[in-house]
Amino acid sequence: MIGQSGYADVARAAVERVLDGEREAIGRAGRLVYDGLRAGGVVQAFGTGHSRAVALELVGRAGGLVPANQLGIRDLAYYGDASPQDILDPKIEREPGLALRIWELADIGPNDVFVIISNSGGNATIVEMARLASERGHPLIAITSRAHTAEAATRERLDAGAGRVPRGRERLAGLADVVIDNGAPYGDAALPLPGGGAICPVSNLTGVLIAQLLVADVVGRFLAAGQAPPVYKSANTPGGDAHNDTLLSAYGGRVRLGDA
Repeated sequence: MIGQSGYADVARAAVERVLDGEREAIGRAGRLVYDGLRAGGVVQAFGTGHSRAVALELVGRAGGLVPANQLGIRDLAYYGDASPQDILDPKIEREPGLALRIWELADIGPNDVFVIISNSGGNATIVEMARLASERGHPLIAITSRAHTAEAATRERLDAGAGRVPRGRERLAGLADVVIDNGAPYGDAALPLPGGGAICPVSNLTGVLIAQLLVADVVGRFLAAGQAPPVYKSANTPGGDAHNDTLLSAYGGRVRLGDA
């Protein structure tokens, strides 16, 4: 059914799938993040397109983890020599070699943990960033759609059999140490239209939920160990700026708070 009620039903079901089916995976991811932070690492969050919103949810947010940095295509202009015009093409995320350029502009430490977000898990920059993290020994957590990954692999096998594309395209889920399923369908949009196509994606809705469940798991581990969790206070409350600046000073330029 198209309308508010239809999307409300879809959204509720997607949230329930995460809460019922992904808690164990989020717990394993929380252990990786906790261990990395205790060893002096930071979370390196990365997403392209609309997945940037989920990466941003982990970074610089009141009530969130201080040692968390957002990597992004925008870094090429913020910290590199690219002009804003160079990065405005929405298809730039498919460009080979882009991930390495972003990586080289960041101060990535040996104990950093990567959280990479992509519904499809197949764009060149996402896969290359995942491969860089994995090959260099960083724990890698993927937030992605298992349904999209499976359907895309099936379609690619069929196309390969017809001689149209090469076999074995690599995807984010195949590179990660922990895969958290965002519950989104193939193509992300969840309400089919009568004449074809669909509307109303769910990946960011569940992605933000997963991000905050991950934060809660990590902070719970700090508290269970009798340790003060490195958490932001709201800058709009008394003492918030001073509290945050003190914690951020331990990480220097490794945690950057630029806009998405």
